[in-house]
Amino acid sequence: MILSALNEYYHRLSAQGKAPAFGYSDEKISYALLIAPDGELRDVLDLRNTSGKKPVPQTMTVPQPAKRTAGIKSNFLWDKSSYVLGASAKTSERTTQEHEVFKASHGSWLAGCDDFGLQALLKFFDWWRPERFSEFPFFKEEMLDANFIFRVDDGSRQYLHERPAARILRTKLLNDGEAKKSLCLVTGEQLPLARLHPGIKGVNGAQSSGASIVSFNLDAFTSYSKEQGDNAPVSEAAAFAYTTVLNHLLRRSEHNRQRLQIGDASVVFWAIASDVQKAEQAEDFFALMLDPPDDATETGKLRSVLDGIAQGRALHEIDPGIDDATRFYVLGLAPNASRLSIRFWQSDTLEAFVRRIADHYHDLFIEPIPWKNEPALWRLLYATAPSRDGKAKAEDISPLLAGEMMRAILTGHRYPQSLLGNVIMRFRADGDISDLRIALCKAVLARNARLNHQPEKEIPVSLDPSLADVAYRLGRLFAVLEGVQRAALGKQINATIRDRYYGAASATPATVFPLLLRNAQNHLAKVRKEKPGLAHVLDDDISEILDGINGHFPKNLSMESQGRFAIGFYHQSQARFAGKDAANKEKAAENLHGELL
Repeated sequence: MILSALNEYYHRLSAQGKAPAFGYSDEKISYALLIAPDGELRDVLDLRNTSGKKPVPQTMTVPQPAKRTAGIKSNFLWDKSSYVLGASAKTSERTTQEHEVFKASHGSWLAGCDDFGLQALLKFFDWWRPERFSEFPFFKEEMLDANFIFRVDDGSRQYLHERPAARILRTKLLNDGEAKKSLCLVTGEQLPLARLHPGIKGVNGAQSSGASIVSFNLDAFTSYSKEQGDNAPVSEAAAFAYTTVLNHLLRRSEHNRQRLQIGDASVVFWAIASDVQKAEQAEDFFALMLDPPDDATETGKLRSVLDGIAQGRALHEIDPGIDDATRFYVLGLAPNASRLSIRFWQSDTLEAFVRRIADHYHDLFIEPIPWKNEPALWRLLYATAPSRDGKAKAEDISPLLAGEMMRAILTGHRYPQSLLGNVIMRFRADGDISDLRIALCKAVLARNARLNHQPEKEIPVSLDPSLADVAYRLGRLFAVLEGVQRAALGKQINATIRDRYYGAASATPATVFPLLLRNAQNHLAKVRKEKPGLAHVLDDDISEILDGINGHFPKNLSMESQGRFAIGFYHQSQARFAGKDAANKEKAAENLHGELL
């Protein structure tokens, strides 16, 4: 299913000219050797892009590179300096062998070819000696191990691999391969099978030279008369198609919005529609939903989409350019030694995915809104990692948790239950009760309540003084008690009860709250002397919350209840110390106190 979908997408890109033809690939090329018709070297052309601070190789479409493991194989009409020139930064016997293989391979491939340019290349091989690299003034050390192509100095601007004769020869070499024909699992046709599949580059943590999804390299995989590749028969054309598409999707470019990094998984997505423009609009729409940019216009567009979905409107009503039935695919790839593992794979209509992502944002939603634009999944994952000085590292994100969260968002199923436990543990470990962590607690509990059809367990979006849930009220009480402490000791206090008692208060309330309440009375006595109106308000809040739990403090709170505790704490803290509203309430309390006197 995965390879078939990738193969289909390749044909769409190929028809648009965005994917190379069979037998070719986009590679990073740095230099071109300009050779004379008699084979002598005339110059080295620098093809690198020098617009930035540092020159970078140019991406060019060249014949597909040979699949190299430990062996020595030559590319067709291009390669790195050790093959082309016999020169490398790491001088060894292998460098000499690579150059000899390059010359011998081309001598065999180009034999009998009467093309003027290709004959000039054969003459170059007869003329060139590796020691000339240090003799010619236009060679530099930085050229070692870079990729080279060829051009004949005959007034033509074409490189050798672009000449019609070279293209015809390339096609002939592909068709004359030794691969046996069999039924391709991807296309269902009798075609030459690929023994080794081209490498896939761009997956974080995988081999930079390229890794494989399908590969067999041990004797155990060739048992029962099966040769290498027979256990997963994929034709050379299909193997080329799916790997070419993945390399296109995984390319590192600021303009590539079809690639995301979710934990250790490199995530790519694409659409298949009857119209190319609709498919591209669907991909842009999905990128906006899954990875909201820091742009006011785009943020406004996303929120109008979410509002429209909440009102039950169809996607084509929200954006006329979107086809609700567009087929959509999401693939997560993670490194696994020399291979790649499939972290997750989901396919459905665009409308189904968008509605599930909208449900995800609805579950996260909390007031007051702690973000300027909806948080992307990667931001949420950072909130699950240990916080050191307010910062988290990508390597501390659990790969399993990242994959399960992505799967929950795309399928609409429950979030992983380990997510709630992870966030609660982070509260205790580093004391960072951040808004994103609170939102994650709320999302897990809200989705569980909805999927379990338990409206009585629904989580309020904002402060709800009428909610009788004990854990939620205890969280509110803890926030008020912290407010009392701050009011008595000043805002510059080094540590509050949150720093010392939050973990115990949320897990074993009975052991902590009696002590906190006694200390709060001492703090209130001080506040009454300086700000009697504020003391009156705080005392009323404590009484209102305690009345709702009848003075009963549970010995233990479950993980779910600790999540409710955190949400109650957040709601009460934000309602009390959220700037203008809190100031107005305190002012009203002072006025009330004056009238009572």
